[in-house]
Amino acid sequence: MKNIYKLTFLIVTLSLSSCGNGDETAVVDTAAPITVTINKVTTNGNNPFLTVSGKIQASNSANLSTRIMGFVNKIYVNVGDKVNKGQLLLTVNNTELQAKLAQVNASITEANAAYNNAEKDYNRFKNLFAESSVSQKEMDDMTANFEMAKARLEAANQIKNEVNAQFAYTNIKAPFAGVVTNKFIKEGDLASPGVPLIAVESIGKFEVTAMVPENEISQIKSGVEVAVNVKSIKETITGTVTEVSSSAKNTGGQYLAKIALDKTDKHILSGMFVTVQFPVEKTKAKNNTVLVSTGALVHNGQLTGIYTVSQSSTAVLRWLRLGRTFGDQVEVLSGLNADESYIVSADGRLYNGVKISIK
Repeated sequence: MKNIYKLTFLIVTLSLSSCGNGDETAVVDTAAPITVTINKVTTNGNNPFLTVSGKIQASNSANLSTRIMGFVNKIYVNVGDKVNKGQLLLTVNNTELQAKLAQVNASITEANAAYNNAEKDYNRFKNLFAESSVSQKEMDDMTANFEMAKARLEAANQIKNEVNAQFAYTNIKAPFAGVVTNKFIKEGDLASPGVPLIAVESIGKFEVTAMVPENEISQIKSGVEVAVNVKSIKETITGTVTEVSSSAKNTGGQYLAKIALDKTDKHILSGMFVTVQFPVEKTKAKNNTVLVSTGALVHNGQLTGIYTVSQSSTAVLRWLRLGRTFGDQVEVLSGLNADESYIVSADGRLYNGVKISIK
């Protein structure tokens, strides 16, 4: 026990001796301050945009199918191929149709022979009836026989027209000029009525489908010009609202709006995600909206913040809760006040507490 007391006394003595060393000097931060550029927080009491997400799609698209069942003989196109209107895309085996057509042709030949014979008898009886050589009943019977033969021939011809029309469904053709976007079947597979075989979309004409919340759909009007920000290529395109749905029964409580794009380029593809900015009436806004530049934001996992300037000229990282995006600005719901400034760029690496010099 005495040894423990001695060891403790020695440690305390050494510690006091170290703390009393008069040669130690305070560490002074001599690093030059980082030059930064700041912006004032933007406030907007008019809230000029209503922003929702959307998706680009071709203005004209079709999933082509057949009305008959048969095996696919040949597919003449691949995904990505450009096609002209009426171009043959796919053929389905039509052996059964050919057999049915042969039967119909045979029935037409038979009906035609019966019609010719009935016509001759009818003309002969008509002459005899004019000479009063046959009775009225005999003439009526012959007339009925002739009309029935004529009707049977017409029915046989109509069946042939129906069979010929079905041949069109064995040759799948492009309904309009466009590009092949998908193939749902391979050569040798069995094609069934109504099941998609090939998808075709028009080229160069696109529209955007956007889902608008119920509390904001009343602000969207057909014919209004909007800004469409294509996220993947970082471009903004002008569009015009063409359709506004009045029911959310089949869209999960949100309302469908369609926007026709005024001008597109080769970089625009069907399926790209966009942000649509609708102009809204200024009287709809109730409070000032605090806006900051999206380029000044700092991301750390699920957190988003921005650097502000302290009274001692150091950078202070403030975490924010953000709202909707308005072009290159984003709404700040909490974490930053309307009378504050924030750092938008710096000549060095920013971190909490680093000295800064404002340009």
